[in-house]
Amino acid sequence: MNTNNFYYEKYGNGEKVIIILPGWGDNRKTFDLYINSLKDKFTIYIFDYPGFGKSTFPNKELTIYDYSNYIKNFIKEKNIFSFYIICHSFGCRIATILIGKDRLNVERLIIIGGAGIRRKSLKRIFKTYKYKLLKKLKVLIPKKRRQKYLNNLLMKYGSTDYKNLNNLQRKTFINIINEDLRNLFKYIYCPTILIWGEKDYETPLKDAKYMNRKIKDSALISLKKGTHFVYLEYPFYIIKIIINFFN
Repeated sequence: MNTNNFYYEKYGNGEKVIIILPGWGDNRKTFDLYINSLKDKFTIYIFDYPGFGKSTFPNKELTIYDYSNYIKNFIKEKNIFSFYIICHSFGCRIATILIGKDRLNVERLIIIGGAGIRRKSLKRIFKTYKYKLLKKLKVLIPKKRRQKYLNNLLMKYGSTDYKNLNNLQRKTFINIINEDLRNLFKYIYCPTILIWGEKDYETPLKDAKYMNRKIKDSALISLKKGTHFVYLEYPFYIIKIIINFFN
């Protein structure tokens, strides 16, 4: 189903509502196992973000607040007054804004490998500076070879996510990762479970520990061999946690 070019799917007809917020670049299909395990008892909504899956990307760059507004407006349109959230990575950014800033009535929250903390290490600063400097040197390259030179720089210095985006999506990606949301964690008021892989190098375990300290009613579960995609590595274990927590 589409709402203003924003694709979503609904499963189940339970009294309690679960909203699933996937990670950046993921879509509804990565949570199929979770949906099939929960749809008999809950009503579930899951989304394709603009630019992914079946949702088209608008002709402008976006911020994380644009994404959260998509979800907030959807919730209002559907007259959903209270609900649960399951979020992974980028989805945590949206959940943090919906709860910590917009104060929507979220009863319980599951965060899996959540993003939202912006850290600039010396290594990252140096890499960014070097990329920008080399990019400026394009004026020394013959015009017919400049695009190839810029493409090579992007392949060498850009992240995997960044390389796969068009120009507007790249600007959006930069807007999102530069937004530090840690000041909102203390306003997350609902019972929360943080689920993390100890080998998560995208959103390291220290981020989970920080969130655990700031979110008053929270518990942290770390899985020794789990990575950033721990929800795909330990689905049955995590589904049990979700069912027990939401019931």
